[in-house]
Parts: sequence; structure tokens; C-alpha cells
Amino acid sequence: MSQKIADRSSEWFVPRFGPVKLRIFIGLLFLPYTGMVLSFTVMGAMLAETIFWDRVAATVIVYFLGLGISAHALDALGGKETGPWGRTFTKFQLWSLAIMALVLAYALAVYYMIRFVPWVWPVAIVQGFFVFAYNLEWFGGKFHKDNWFAFSWGFLPVISGFMVQTNRLNIEAVVIGLAMAFFSLVEIKASRPYKELKKQSGVLPVEDINLINRYETMLKCLSFGVILLGLGLLIRRVLN
Repeated sequence: MSQKIADRSSEWFVPRFGPVKLRIFIGLLFLPYTGMVLSFTVMGAMLAETIFWDRVAATVIVYFLGLGISAHALDALGGKETGPWGRTFTKFQLWSLAIMALVLAYALAVYYMIRFVPWVWPVAIVQGFFVFAYNLEWFGGKFHKDNWFAFSWGFLPVISGFMVQTNRLNIEAVVIGLAMAFFSLVEIKASRPYKELKKQSGVLPVEDINLINRYETMLKCLSFGVILLGLGLLIRRVLN
């Protein structure tokens, strides 16, 4: 038996209604996975003894701009298979999105680093390197690897969230950062085969359809679970 499947524009995080270009733009943001990274920054911040709420919000905005928009736009430019995102938007549009979002992200980050948290500079520089090196597959794709993904979009956001609050690093933040890196590793390990299956248009065997559904369930549970964990920690600190 076989079953027809649509391409990646039918992925679970892409809206099913609205203008096509808007739906594809929302898909480009990979909101559940971006939400995981934003949650990592919140988790890092919640480890601090004293919470500066404006810095929590600023860090979330910086990562939404830097990852949700800029990194994903660059990924559509640099990947070997750009999917519907690269087919819907021109290279000029994707570069414009990436550059404007990254400029805004670093403008906000620089404000806080100059005024309050100068020790965040090394993290910001490394994070910026991976925005380009990972997504544009620099150096022959050497940094476009699962372990580097886990480091750059799992470990570093936790560290950033904590250091923006404290201007220092401690063992607790490192351990939590490593834990979230492992969650990120699970996500990318499931996402890659899911993407390879999903991008195939036409007719697929039922076994492949079942595998797609299994990967999709894993990705939904992982992303929503991490987001709820970050939200729970945030609520705990707000109420206490």
C-alpha cells in the first residue's frame, strides 16, 4: 500500500490557512523549535538569584530575531535543499530579513553588554559565528553538524540567559546548558530524517508515512515539553 504526501509546506508548524506567502513565512520561523531556544534562555535566566525582567525580555527578543528570523533565513540561503522557504522568497528578500533581524538583535544585545554585562561579549561573538557558520555551511559544512547544533542552539542560549542576568558563569548554568544541549541533539536527530521523508512529494509507502507520523509526534512532544518547562520555571519565579 502507498499514500500520497505533500511537500514540506505541509509540515505541522506551517499554518493551513491564510495567504501562501504568509504561511511559508511563518513556516520559515520554525516556531516550535525557535520556542525551544527561547525557553533555554529563560531557563538560564531563572537560575539567577536576582531576576532583571527587562533583561529576560531582551534576551528572548534577541534570540527570536537572531535565530527565529536571521538564522532560518540564512539556512534557506545556504542549505543544499532550501524547501518551500527558499522557493517562495528571493535571495534578496532572505538576505534582507537575515541582515535586518541580526542588526536589530545585536543592537539590543550591545546595549546591555556595554551597560551591564560585558562578560557576555565572548558568548555573543561565538553565537554570531554559528549563525553564519552553521546555517551557511561555511568551511565545507564542518560546523553544520548535529553536535555543533546542540552546542550553539542548546548550550549557548542557556549560558546567555544566565550571564545576561549575572555577568558571570557558574557550574549550575553549565550543567543545565549541557542538559538542554542533549535535548537539542534529540531534536536535530529526529528532525533530519523527518525532513528527508517530508520533502519527498508524490506517493510514499505506508511504512514511510507511519515513520513520518512517529517522528512528528516525537518532535511535537519534545518542543512543547521544553517550552512548558521554561514556562513553568518562569511562572514559579514570577509568583515567588
